[in-house]
Amino acid sequence: MRKITLITLIISISLISCTNSEKTNIITIDTHIDINVENFTDSLNYTMNTDTKFNIPSMIEGGLDVAWLVVYTAQGELNDEGYANAMDNALAKFDAIDRLVNEYAPSQLEIALNSNDVRKILADDKKVIMIGVENAYPMGLDPTNIEKFWEKGARYVSLSHNGHSQLSDSNTGEFDNTSLHNGLSPLGEQAVELLNYYGIMIDISHPSKEAIKQMIKLSKAPVMASHSSARALRDHPRNLDDELLDLIKENGGVVQTTALGAFLTDRKDPPPNLDDFMDHIDYMVEKIGIDHVGISSDFDGGGGIVGWNDASETMNVTSALKERGYSESEIEKLWGGNLLRVLDHVQEIAVKMQAEEL
Repeated sequence: MRKITLITLIISISLISCTNSEKTNIITIDTHIDINVENFTDSLNYTMNTDTKFNIPSMIEGGLDVAWLVVYTAQGELNDEGYANAMDNALAKFDAIDRLVNEYAPSQLEIALNSNDVRKILADDKKVIMIGVENAYPMGLDPTNIEKFWEKGARYVSLSHNGHSQLSDSNTGEFDNTSLHNGLSPLGEQAVELLNYYGIMIDISHPSKEAIKQMIKLSKAPVMASHSSARALRDHPRNLDDELLDLIKENGGVVQTTALGAFLTDRKDPPPNLDDFMDHIDYMVEKIGIDHVGISSDFDGGGGIVGWNDASETMNVTSALKERGYSESEIEKLWGGNLLRVLDHVQEIAVKMQAEEL
């Protein structure tokens, strides 16, 4: 494995330490926004008022500071053709994000790779883009592709989506009582170690409960759920039950509560709203503590509720948190502080792991 990653991370962590000693304002971070490559062209891109829940004008209007754009790949066949098609899809989305930032909106956006980047970019009066990979299916059977994800800017990766991957069982196995690996495959176990090694957060939102438990046990670093809510309030396989919430707390991780209506309530009338969203935040804060809960929308992937239906309404979430009695320092943690803390810790662990090989 290339040791240049160690040098990069050491520099980043040293800068993070300096920055964290300074007083910061609330940084609003949405950890899960889906994209479509059709919205990354010269004639149609996110610098415009696109027909999507997320774009730069709505990001600015709503006061959203950091958007994690997701390199999502649907689960396909576990064969060479399937892996190749999946990688083509992933690379197309990585390239689309690069075009947005560096060709269409270089004066408005910049990609961040760590928490220090986030603060520096915001200080330069730009918005921040970060990248997550939803489903590691594109890596195929080659674990070195995790390094390629890292080089492309990915800072969290999920090992599965809807359907069992070559790496991990999916939560969807609960619907049809199926399992391919009884949690993680041997390749999935190797992927956990490599994600730790490169300083990439492990996203546990889509894998099965057994796979999540195995990831937490194997991981040397905290994990994160990029877009999940509390199963105690909405009994859905995509949500996290109390046992998993407790394990995430012990692990030092964070759950990014998601504003996707079907994960918040099964009520048919009225539609899901900010109160439902706040109920899940309240529950998890009470259950595992203020340091382990965050916020996500899943915009353009099914997310959006009454009161936070697109990025332009982001300020409504802050208002709702204040109405629920959260202090400014608590809101800072919920909106971004907890997520950045986990990212910092994950990258610190990577530095240590790489140093052990020198």
